[in-house]
Amino acid sequence: MSLSLFSRRDFSRTIGRSFALAFAGPRLSALLAAERPAEAAGGAIRLNANENPYGPSPKALEALAGCGSTAGRYPDPVLPRMREAIARSHGVKPENILLGCGSSEILRVADLAFLAPGQNVVAAEPTFEAVLSYARVTRAEAVKVPLTADHRHDLPRMAAACTSKTALVYVCNPNNPTGTVVHREEMKEFVERVPPATLILVDEAYYHFPDDPDYSSVIDWIGQHPNLVVARTFSKVYGLAGMRLGYGVATKETIERMGRHTIWDNCNAGVLPAALASLGDADYVESCRSRLNGSRRWLVDQLPKDGRRCTDSQTNFVMIDLGSDVEPVIEQFKKRNILVGRRFPSMSNFLRVSIGTQPEMETFLAALREIAPARESRAA
Repeated sequence: MSLSLFSRRDFSRTIGRSFALAFAGPRLSALLAAERPAEAAGGAIRLNANENPYGPSPKALEALAGCGSTAGRYPDPVLPRMREAIARSHGVKPENILLGCGSSEILRVADLAFLAPGQNVVAAEPTFEAVLSYARVTRAEAVKVPLTADHRHDLPRMAAACTSKTALVYVCNPNNPTGTVVHREEMKEFVERVPPATLILVDEAYYHFPDDPDYSSVIDWIGQHPNLVVARTFSKVYGLAGMRLGYGVATKETIERMGRHTIWDNCNAGVLPAALASLGDADYVESCRSRLNGSRRWLVDQLPKDGRRCTDSQTNFVMIDLGSDVEPVIEQFKKRNILVGRRFPSMSNFLRVSIGTQPEMETFLAALREIAPARESRAA
């Protein structure tokens, strides 16, 4: 094919795919595959990817049903409306919003825009690994700071780890996989300690779930701290994980710098009206939040009865201490057609389980009691 017949869009997609496959490597592919639910042959209970089991709101489903007429068109006309709606919801301008193919693309382009060989990225261990995996493409070094004894970000140590080589520091709040949160005052002190030249990327994918009064978003700090970027997603409480839409909130300059690395037409035409409808359906969001948090609290209340303990999760998932390596337990659940979270090397005794519907959680707990009976020695 001649270059004249090879469109910019085709060129961008081809180069992007080749670049990602060449440099991200098999480890990233394996991690992302582990996060995605397997095809549910026989109707598996999916408690492995932190999805919303109740799915999108009825208003979003109605919008999706009407997307057939737009399927043959690029999404360009709807993109400004989407940015404007998100901007209004956060009290910022559209120029402060960058749309992404899920929030994962926001994390990726932050790496591409700010990291270079010889620099490093600071993150907790364990946390959501995408930022560290994408950093491999830029040949940047990963600096991992262990969590505190109560499985929370050790922000003082993370701030201390930021040197002149640190181009980016990543805070997943609430944290995946532990579900724990960083409190507002802790985050405020951290942001003030991190060098202004270091980008602070705060992943708020699970923002809607915490009921801890000391937790809050940092979006309203962007005006005072131009090195802040906040990533959000429609994959979790909005129930649109399969449709792939996320966004970043930052200063105009930061958004422009990151935007140079997004793929062409990175939002599908179907998800945009569904996301707009979701933003306008606060009652459904609250209903999902209430049901999922209620099932999480129910599970957390049941675990001590078996002598088990878990992390202080503020999300739609929980990590349960099984007292030994969880890999065999994961396989046993799979045999029962129940998919649970993968093994995290730095917390190999903890099983991450997403919160499903209440009947699904009752099925999970019954299976857990059969697969891994609690020992008397386990303290609650």
